[in-house]
Amino acid sequence: MIKLSSMSLGCMAMLGLLLASPAHAQSAKNKSPDPTTPRIPPLEQSQWTEAQAKELAPFKDGAMMFGTKLKAYNVLGTLAQHEAARQKFNVWSNHVMGDTNTLPPREREILILRIGWLCQAEYEWGQHAVIGKGVGLTDEEIARIKLGAEAPGWSAHDALLIRAADELRKDAMISDATWNALAKTYTTQQMMDVVFTVGQYNLVSMALKSFGVQLDEGVKGF
Repeated sequence: MIKLSSMSLGCMAMLGLLLASPAHAQSAKNKSPDPTTPRIPPLEQSQWTEAQAKELAPFKDGAMMFGTKLKAYNVLGTLAQHEAARQKFNVWSNHVMGDTNTLPPREREILILRIGWLCQAEYEWGQHAVIGKGVGLTDEEIARIKLGAEAPGWSAHDALLIRAADELRKDAMISDATWNALAKTYTTQQMMDVVFTVGQYNLVSMALKSFGVQLDEGVKGF
């Protein structure tokens, strides 16, 4: 009989959680692979307006974005192909990622990473893994987000956040049980921002995957 170490057993348990997770089931159904080249390429530098040049150029080498230095030109350059929409989009994005979002940044990033994983949006995951570390998430916690609310190690509150993201993705609504549990510690505005945050990054995931936005150099994916 082969004896497995406690570490091996732990790894097998974690793998079992991953294979049983809604995200794995969802990704197995996704029979259309993500584009490996851009469907909508980032705006060429020769096409930039003066205002776009001022905004976009720093992100080719890495610039401060949401309090973290990021290479994020591919997404910004792609959105610049529809400049009027990009300007409107930025207003709402600045709420979700800015000071008016009433959620603590670490909890916001748990929601964003979870919906990004459920959507299998590798660009979103790569960028927000960096942002998540900047607001207090550990590498272990970021990896655990893939496993879902039932993975060992979560606080009851963090597990509720992951469950809320799962329910919004599956049913477009947070269940009564999850809502009531979160509402014990969250204000009305925070409850609203849970939905706004997940909804925003569900949309972002759709755009990133459909437009074929490729990972920026130096940014890891899954």
